[in-house]
Amino acid sequence: MMTTLKNEYLTVTACDTGAEMHSIVSADGISYMWDGHAPYWNKHSPTLFPIIGALRNNFATSAAGDIHLPKHGFCRTAPFETVETTATSVTYRYTDNEETFKQYPYHFEFMVTHALEGDAVRTTYTVKNTGDGVMPYCVGGHPAFHVPLVEGEAYTDYLVEFEQNETADCPLINMSTCLIEDSVRNRLLTDEKSFRLNHVLFRGDALIFENLKSKSVRLVSAKSGRGVEMDISGFPVFAVWTMVDDQPFVCFEPWQGGATRESEDDVFEHKNHVVLAQPGETRSFSYSVRVF
Repeated sequence: MMTTLKNEYLTVTACDTGAEMHSIVSADGISYMWDGHAPYWNKHSPTLFPIIGALRNNFATSAAGDIHLPKHGFCRTAPFETVETTATSVTYRYTDNEETFKQYPYHFEFMVTHALEGDAVRTTYTVKNTGDGVMPYCVGGHPAFHVPLVEGEAYTDYLVEFEQNETADCPLINMSTCLIEDSVRNRLLTDEKSFRLNHVLFRGDALIFENLKSKSVRLVSAKSGRGVEMDISGFPVFAVWTMVDDQPFVCFEPWQGGATRESEDDVFEHKNHVVLAQPGETRSFSYSVRVF
């Protein structure tokens, strides 16, 4: 079921399948979020839980037992329950069940809220460990935005612009295994704030940034000045991605966690930036997208 949120600045739609936001449209009619148009990528803003990226051979061990998870986990198509709706916010809930327990042997409650805040929409993930043991998990977002946003512009007219100057060495990704080759890195930024989009950048999959000084990042057109600004202050990892065959969108992905590194073992609790939640512990993670 679709839910529509609206204020004087934005109209946003979201769906209970995957608790996925489907559209962000400004008052002057700019559609910012990728529309899932075939034959391109058929997602809009997938919810990533309890894993981000891939496990080695989709398998890991943990204190509670073996874990068998597909890339990005099982929430992207999960049937969330709509628990609260107002004119400007919606909250969804998903809890463990017999099928999730076979893949991920932990008890949890997972809430996703989308809320309008003026000319921005904030997405909040709230994870509660409802079991009696320590629960390891990762969580993150994967929103996609139209590039270009304005008719007559090109993909290469757009910049990814950080709040502060950054020096960034992005690891390579093994395209066959989807694991991060953390021993090999490419320098993308050297004391610079921005880089221009080019499809060649994504021939090796996502650009992954860690240890950023910046608390926000913008996607902005050098021609029209239109774009989005994402608050990433609550997440230790940030990724930029599009598909390899010149797709007309780009994803800004705030992550608490990440894909398995080739140097890591296969113990889930050992994953980079994994959260280890105590029994009964609740923790929230949020990012916002402001349009301009």
